[in-house]
Amino acid sequence: MHMGNMKFKQRGREEQAEPDGTETGEILGELLATDSDELYKNLCKPKIKVGAEFVTQGRNVTQVYYSVSALAKGVFDRLFKWIVKKCNQTLEPGMKRAMFIGVLDIAGFEIFDFNGFEQICINFCNEKLQQFFNHHMFVLEQGSTRARGIDWDFVDFGMDLQACIELFEKKLGLLAILEEESMFPKATDKTFEEKLKANHLGKSPCFIKPKPPKPGQAEGHFAIVHYAGTVTYNLSGWLEKNKDPLNDTVVDQLKKSKMDLIVELFADHPGQSAPADAKGGMNLETYK
Repeated sequence: MHMGNMKFKQRGREEQAEPDGTETGEILGELLATDSDELYKNLCKPKIKVGAEFVTQGRNVTQVYYSVSALAKGVFDRLFKWIVKKCNQTLEPGMKRAMFIGVLDIAGFEIFDFNGFEQICINFCNEKLQQFFNHHMFVLEQGSTRARGIDWDFVDFGMDLQACIELFEKKLGLLAILEEESMFPKATDKTFEEKLKANHLGKSPCFIKPKPPKPGQAEGHFAIVHYAGTVTYNLSGWLEKNKDPLNDTVVDQLKKSKMDLIVELFADHPGQSAPADAKGGMNLETYK
């Protein structure tokens, strides 16, 4: 939450970003047990490896905000997995389990006037959760009832969401096209939109044309028929957001945090100091 409150501005007529106030960063530095001044410096002017040497690369305001967003999601993702791992270790009885208790939270589905990359990620996750719930409640439970010898006529509740899920997950599905376009150097929002429509418009019942925008609203590029309702999405900036590479210079800084938990969270990330081949080669985004 504090990362989301960090502010940056353009330095004079340059494209170089610089902090617009440091109070939030100081709070963040304390929470991450690291130096806030160094954090700001590494966000605005990270080091990249060119040949055998490291050079400083200037970042504009947009690039810095993307780095902050990637860092926020990276910390949240790693902390969430750490908590789940600790819970499982604590609760594991060491015996084979034949039952489970599931908790379904579907309150996070989002339909706003403007729905972007964040909304489609959240809604896809909820689509998967709802399908899991439907399958266990409406299909497996009925099968279990029959298996116990109870006279039961199978009821189709019409709650199969597989068509929408496949729109995202199948070969040349929405996620595959997004990933492909994200790696293509000359890809744009327009080429991404055209490829989506060429593969799915008129071919998938869940991928439809958006309604005309209301006065003052941003244009919608496509709509998806989710279980909770039809959502119009605007795909502007998705390619950049999907790349969202963690700033390796900041990762190196966090790996030296004075808090053991922060060090543990990023222990598996090679950071900037690792050899290029250990990271699967240099990240092309650094040359943008």
